[in-house]
Amino acid sequence: MILQVRDLVMRLRSGGREVAILDGVNLDVAARETVAVTGPSGSGKSTLLGLIAGLDRPTAGSIVLDGVEITTLDENRLARLRRDRVGFVFQSYHLIPTLTAIENVAMPLELAGRPHRLERARELLDTVGLVGRADHYPSQLSGGEQQRVAIARALALRPPLVLADEPTGNLDSATGAQIIELLLALNREHGSTLVLVTHDEALAARGQRIVALRDGRVVGAA
Repeated sequence: MILQVRDLVMRLRSGGREVAILDGVNLDVAARETVAVTGPSGSGKSTLLGLIAGLDRPTAGSIVLDGVEITTLDENRLARLRRDRVGFVFQSYHLIPTLTAIENVAMPLELAGRPHRLERARELLDTVGLVGRADHYPSQLSGGEQQRVAIARALALRPPLVLADEPTGNLDSATGAQIIELLLALNREHGSTLVLVTHDEALAARGQRIVALRDGRVVGAA
């Protein structure tokens, strides 16, 4: 298993009381598997993905990612693990507006001290069909193009795990379908594992397995 989540709890203070965002979630994901996490708004989908990525710490429970228990790591080790083992695709792209497409893709390679960064970034942009837009800034790209750049960036270091949080949420249905096709194809090509959060059942059905959340609990898996 590349990912093992055990008894995961996340509670936050709201309006003077404690609210359970996640309440005893268990999840196993095998290497190279594609898993879609579904559920209504407020069910805890994005919170779960953020905890798996190490972007936040749970109230209780454990997360073992690629053999490492991440909930016990200090911030420096957690940052290195995120850099080397996790690729994250956000709904709102999260590209750096002052960098060109190729510079955005090269950023994780630069942070990791990898050689030939621009060459690798250009190859990735070619893979997502955007090599001709390499020198354009995010503001000069459409939403679908920005998401393709974000996918290329997420795959730059060939992470074993790719997490995608509503990657089509800001796109029209046709562009969203293209992005999902691209994500799935690249995931197969790179041999990585994909955990995808979506409220779109048609998109979720493209995965190998669906995990349904409701009120912070797993209520179904298929």
